[in-house]
Amino acid sequence: MNIDREFEAIAEYWSPRVVADANGQYVKLAKVKGEFVWHSHAEEDEFFLVRRGTFVIRYRNGEEVVLNEGDFHVVPRGVEHMTAAPDECWVIFIEPAATKHTGDTASDRTKSIREQLAHLHPWGA
Repeated sequence: MNIDREFEAIAEYWSPRVVADANGQYVKLAKVKGEFVWHSHAEEDEFFLVRRGTFVIRYRNGEEVVLNEGDFHVVPRGVEHMTAAPDECWVIFIEPAATKHTGDTASDRTKSIREQLAHLHPWGA
């Protein structure tokens, strides 16, 4: 597999694509642009690595983490956060397979695990 080809296959912003499963963790890719929704993951940390562009992680306490190409950051479990990108950004993230896209927050942007795996399995989304 080639990571850039996998990113090029992503057509929708904020729609994670699972590209690997290792020890119960999913490796996901997403193209992002604009702002996402405030959410948290009660039981899971989230690891973010920027492949291209600038990715911003905002916390409710006002802290803001700005990541550029090659930078990474871990959002601790249970901590509410919101992500954003001023322009198209390519992000790699790693999280347990059971992690819900937007935690317990329901949004029109929420993608189910089935949708994130659709390109790998014949059942589709």
